[in-house]
Amino acid sequence: MNIKVTADSTCDLTAELTERHGITITPLRVNCGEGDMRDGIDITPDGLYEKIQATGRLASTAAVNVQEYIDVFTEARKTYDAVIHFTISADMSACYQNACIAAEEVGNVYVVDSQSLSTGIGHLVLDACEMADAGMDAGDIHAVLEAKREKLDVSFVVDTLEYLRKGGRCSALTAMGANLLRLHPCIFVKDGVMGVGRKYRGDIKTCVVAYIKDRLADPSTVDTKRVFITDSGVGEDIRAAAEEQVRALVPFEEVIHTRAGCTVSCHCGPGTLGILFYRK
Repeated sequence: MNIKVTADSTCDLTAELTERHGITITPLRVNCGEGDMRDGIDITPDGLYEKIQATGRLASTAAVNVQEYIDVFTEARKTYDAVIHFTISADMSACYQNACIAAEEVGNVYVVDSQSLSTGIGHLVLDACEMADAGMDAGDIHAVLEAKREKLDVSFVVDTLEYLRKGGRCSALTAMGANLLRLHPCIFVKDGVMGVGRKYRGDIKTCVVAYIKDRLADPSTVDTKRVFITDSGVGEDIRAAAEEQVRALVPFEEVIHTRAGCTVSCHCGPGTLGILFYRK
């Protein structure tokens, strides 16, 4: 079976990875007060931050609409026997619902609700590409990955709560208290929704190292095939410190750095970093 793998821009895979595996990306929309722009095409995360800083207003995001999905799926089906598409968690966006409506109209399109975000989705996407290359049936790939998503460990530590506060995901009082105490909370994704874990105190570099030590405290539970270190804009020293700590704790076969796209960045703000991997 000839299978096309597609994913929403929220998967945060690098251009090199999408090109290598022939993955088609469907961009979500970002609005900074100047009309809708396509995530990763019309606007970049750094451009997004510049606009937010200039206006003082948080950008909004919108799901890929049904017609956009229909267009992508229809084009893919001209060449491929089936399409497997990945969306951000259905609890975070209407992307999954819209993609399912489009899939029903086009036919032989399998939509996976990642129940995740960022490179948590990216893990599933790359796995789908490997399975498709190995000749697996699209329905079987869909079933395998809906089970495997439960093993994803998806979390990140944030530098500032201002973006989450402006987006209504934490209170002004919580944000103010965290800033005063120099707290950097760990945000994790479980069953498709975000929760708050341990809060770290100190500068963000110190907190990132402590956060990684916590997430990888028991290497025996970690699938060592691949780990993503994904950030929304941090210094090279922090990226280097994160990779050094990851490699010191777990012998991952592959350590991949990626930059979070506009959809994720406009909600978490700059200075956020996460490690995303599978548990056994």
